[in-house]
Amino acid sequence: MPSRAGVSRLVWPLAALVALIALNAVFTPSFLTLRIQDGHLFGSLVDILRNGAPTLLIALGMTLVIATRGIDLSVGAVAAIAAAVTCVHIAGGGSAIVGMVLALALCVLLGLWNGFLVTVLGIQPIIATLVLMTAGRGLAMLITEGQIITVNNDLFSQIGAGFLVLPIAILISLAALVGVALLTRRTALGMLIEAVGVNPEASRLAGVRSRTIVWTVYVFVALCAGVAGLMLASNVNSADANNLGLWIEMDAILAVVIGGTSLAGGRYSLLGTLLGALVIQTLTTTVYTIGVPTNVTLVFKAVVVIAVCLLQSPRAAGLLRGRASRPSTPDSAEVSAP
Repeated sequence: MPSRAGVSRLVWPLAALVALIALNAVFTPSFLTLRIQDGHLFGSLVDILRNGAPTLLIALGMTLVIATRGIDLSVGAVAAIAAAVTCVHIAGGGSAIVGMVLALALCVLLGLWNGFLVTVLGIQPIIATLVLMTAGRGLAMLITEGQIITVNNDLFSQIGAGFLVLPIAILISLAALVGVALLTRRTALGMLIEAVGVNPEASRLAGVRSRTIVWTVYVFVALCAGVAGLMLASNVNSADANNLGLWIEMDAILAVVIGGTSLAGGRYSLLGTLLGALVIQTLTTTVYTIGVPTNVTLVFKAVVVIAVCLLQSPRAAGLLRGRASRPSTPDSAEVSAP
């Protein structure tokens, strides 16, 4: 059961999500309408879930990385590499399954590389992953030879655009969420991750293999990024190494922070991450719904995110409660004046 503090951290993200959905419903009366056509569920809410599936998937891995006091800025580049490898393989006449397996295997190697830099060489996570964030795009461009690779493969298209009543992308992300929740909350793994995040040295002295834990979460987030890259590429049947997954690492980190997970490491909330990812994607939809000019879109998103984070902050909440409860007395300087 989540603690009272954990529940309180989810109140504002949930309120923000409800407010954004209500705002969209006002501007678009059919926003909440769902319909079934040819056995597939359609609607704006379904579109939000489908478009937010890659962000949710990466945010799940990012949650565990942040819980260990880490960060991974390379997930967007890893997603682009996965898409590039798969599409180049398919375009060359190869099997879609083989292409996706090769791409995900490469993503695991990239996660191992990040983990090696952080755990073995002791490089700060933000610097270690910034290396791959920069070089990864170049690697993806080398794989595609600087071209946008377009493919036409029904099996590959199913990953991002296929349906099993709900879009397959949604089912993959929800399955990952349930799997991570069961693995980390029904076993000791979640407690070990939190222990490493709270105090890595103390957890090591207590017998926790902190290096293995940290290495594992970096591999997992890279694998999540690879699957997200396949979703993004299959949705448009192409791989654009320069733009695919661009800034998705920022959306994933924001989703984790909005969900109440502290960047200082330690306790984390998978449910909060889900809410955060939905807030980010619904906010993006809202920007287009209410007609916010493109040149101020990022500013608008930043203002909303900052507002939600401030409302979650215990210090900000304490200041607001203190101001509300402060009695209307003369100024303290006047009271203490002789």
